[in-house]
Formats: sequence, C-alpha cells, structure tokens
Amino acid sequence: MSTKKTNYSYIGIAFILLVFGIIFIPRIINRIKGDDITRSESRSQDVSKEAEKQISDLMFLEINGEPKKVPYFSFMNQDGKVITNKDYEGKVYVVEFFFTTCPTICPRMNRNLVQIQNTFSDFEDFGVASFTINPEYDTIEVLKTYADNYEITNPNWHLMTGDKDAIYALANVGFNIYAGENPDVDGGFEHSGNFALIDKNGFMRSRKDDFGNPKIFYKGIISEEEQTDEDGEMEEISMLKEDIAKLLKED
Repeated sequence: MSTKKTNYSYIGIAFILLVFGIIFIPRIINRIKGDDITRSESRSQDVSKEAEKQISDLMFLEINGEPKKVPYFSFMNQDGKVITNKDYEGKVYVVEFFFTTCPTICPRMNRNLVQIQNTFSDFEDFGVASFTINPEYDTIEVLKTYADNYEITNPNWHLMTGDKDAIYALANVGFNIYAGENPDVDGGFEHSGNFALIDKNGFMRSRKDDFGNPKIFYKGIISEEEQTDEDGEMEEISMLKEDIAKLLKED
C-alpha cells in the first residue's frame, strides 16, 4: 500500500508540474517578452535620452549671489502688438539696445543679428529683442520700415518702442547695458554695442573669461568676416552663435 501511495504521489506531483508548465510558463514567457522587456528597454531608452541631454557650461550672471533674471517689460513691437518678457519664455534670445537713425554702430550690430537670425532660421525657439532708445522718433511705423529694410523675418524678433524712462531703466538696470542721451555725439544718443544672451528660463547667460568669471556680454559690432576691428579687438559673433546653439539644447 505504501508503494502504491508513493507512486500515486509521484504521479500527482508530475501531473501538477505538467499543468503548471502548460498554463503558466507561456504566460511568464509572454510577460518577459512583453511587459518586463518593454519596461527594461524603456528604462534603457530613458537613460539614453538623459545621456543625450546636453547641459551647457555657460555661466549665470549673478547679482548678490542670485542668478540675474530678465525683469518684467511691456512694449509695442513693429507690428503694433504688445510684447512682454512672457512672450520670450521657452526661447533663447539675444538682447540689444539701438535706434533707427544711429549713424555709427547700430547698422553693424543689426547686420550681425540678421546673420545670426539666418543661422538659426530653423529654430522656432530662437528670437531677438531689440529696444529703441529713441522711442519718440522710432514709432511702430518707423520700426516696421526698419525691419523690412534689414530683412528681419524671424517672428520672434521684436523691435520695441514705448515709454522712454522704462526703456532706459530696462537697459541700465535690467540688463546692465548702458544707454543714454548725449547731444554731443553723432545721432544724439550713446549706447553699448554689446549683446546679452538669455536662456529659455529668462536668465542671463554667458561663457567664462580667462579668469573663470562670466563674460556677461558679447561684442556686437565686429562681424565674423572682419575678425578684428581697428583696435585689434576680436569678433565675438561666432562665439555668440556657439553659445546660442548650446542653450537651444538645454531644457
């Protein structure tokens, strides 16, 4: 009797294992082929995507230990549309201060900006913010004509006019780019020929200088073709293009 019971036990165990194999092993295989491997591949792809993200080495301009962010502004552009800093959120953009009747540096600055515009023509998240420091003359109509003459085609390039005091405060305090009236200079106004670079989150960014400090601004007057000016100063448009490309890859 004990031998028969033992045989019956072995037969029962074998039968259970057979049923388990028929029912559950295919499910386990399917699960491995489906969910688990898919999740594993998905995790691998996520890691791969993370690895592909390029965090740039560009520095933040810090004031009192805090990264400097573009302050609020609101002006009218060349199309008569109100433009604020909110319109530039999620975009990398270059900032300049100019005026349309400038007889000296502005034409050179804007020719360089047009070249930059054309370099990044395929990027919807690139723009330019141009603020006139002579808003009494530079009306919407004047800015529109200026934009057409310079072949400004980027929909995110806004030439803005508005309250003079607000513009000057934005230049001198908001961006630390000098602008002022001076009847003794050609055109009656003087201003920096520098550009500021802003990232997608509205922070001012730049590369390091030889001492590890942020350069803050980019020279906007000297073209890539010129390479240097009469004083031997090197052009920084190529540098600016490289850094725009870096910021466009950031989230």
